[in-house]
Amino acid sequence: DIFRVDMSKLKSKWVGESEKSVRAVFKIYHSLCKSSEKAPIMLFNEADAIFSKRTENVEQSVDQMNNAIQNIILEEMENIEGILIATTNLLSNLDPAFERRFIFKVEFKTPEKDSRARIWKSMIPSLSEEDAMTLADRYTFSGGNIENIARKSTVEYVLSGNEPSLAALETYCREEILNRDNTRNKIGF
Repeated sequence: DIFRVDMSKLKSKWVGESEKSVRAVFKIYHSLCKSSEKAPIMLFNEADAIFSKRTENVEQSVDQMNNAIQNIILEEMENIEGILIATTNLLSNLDPAFERRFIFKVEFKTPEKDSRARIWKSMIPSLSEEDAMTLADRYTFSGGNIENIARKSTVEYVLSGNEPSLAALETYCREEILNRDNTRNKIGF
């Protein structure tokens, strides 16, 4: 079982309430561990949002609250009797105190070509093996990038009734590259 922590629901505008909520989450998790045959996994997804580097020169009450929350989590991590998993794409943003408390650190790299081809095929079953391999060879996407493209192709299918062609998928691939390419002009504000 997974006990997912949603920090957005724990933060409050009232002084001291956020800190109480964080302590309560760990208390609930501790109770779940005691009452379960197998300890559930406590999951902090996109952990860099809360496990980020603490503010050294606190000038605003928000910074003080965030530091207090982080200190509570650090303390609770020292005493946790279950399994805590944190995910992030921004490892460099983690406070070293958090990083030190994780026994295992696992980096998931971009899948190799054969794996990418299987991901393409699993996400878009109508895709031929040859086209899946072509896309895997041309684009070194993560599974998440491929999923974005598969979603676009699903929307196109719903709107037009046509399975995506290789040319259409390659257009989506170029758009996906545009979304992650920092060297191009930014769109928006």
